[in-house]
Amino acid sequence: MDFKSFIRDVPNFPKEGIVFKDISPLLQNPKVLKSAVLELTNFLGKQKIDKVVGMESRGFLFGPMLAERLNAGFVPIRKPGKLPYRTLSESYELEYGTDMLEIHIDGIVKGDRVLIHDDVLATGGTANAACNLVEQLGGTIIQCNFLIELSFLGGRAKINPHEVKALMSY
Repeated sequence: MDFKSFIRDVPNFPKEGIVFKDISPLLQNPKVLKSAVLELTNFLGKQKIDKVVGMESRGFLFGPMLAERLNAGFVPIRKPGKLPYRTLSESYELEYGTDMLEIHIDGIVKGDRVLIHDDVLATGGTANAACNLVEQLGGTIIQCNFLIELSFLGGRAKINPHEVKALMSY
């Protein structure tokens, strides 16, 4: 399936010079959405996953669907102050600033086999922070998968040596 035909470019969002990859058209088409979830799940082959970790906010769209298909739990990673229980934090750099992520301290237990999912891999800052949080809690990262990889930004190198898969690459 040509998933790229369901991605809309939005120039100068969220700021001047950025071309935002809008996944809304993909989400609005049930057949394409189902195919995308199936392809993302197939990236894992027969590997067992205990937890799917999704980053705020668009990692929350596919993360629970992947978790359900994989018979795994879903663990959200959020911006500071959004999770109600005790958290572990990690700061990271974005292509246009810095930020921080948090995970519940009991979201991952030692030995959990983890899939990290987000919609876009850009510079790798968010994914690297998520990997660090999961590993600090004792999880083993099986794969990091993404709907879209902006390969020209080199984010894959930042989360090396973890396996990276993307449905689409630009």
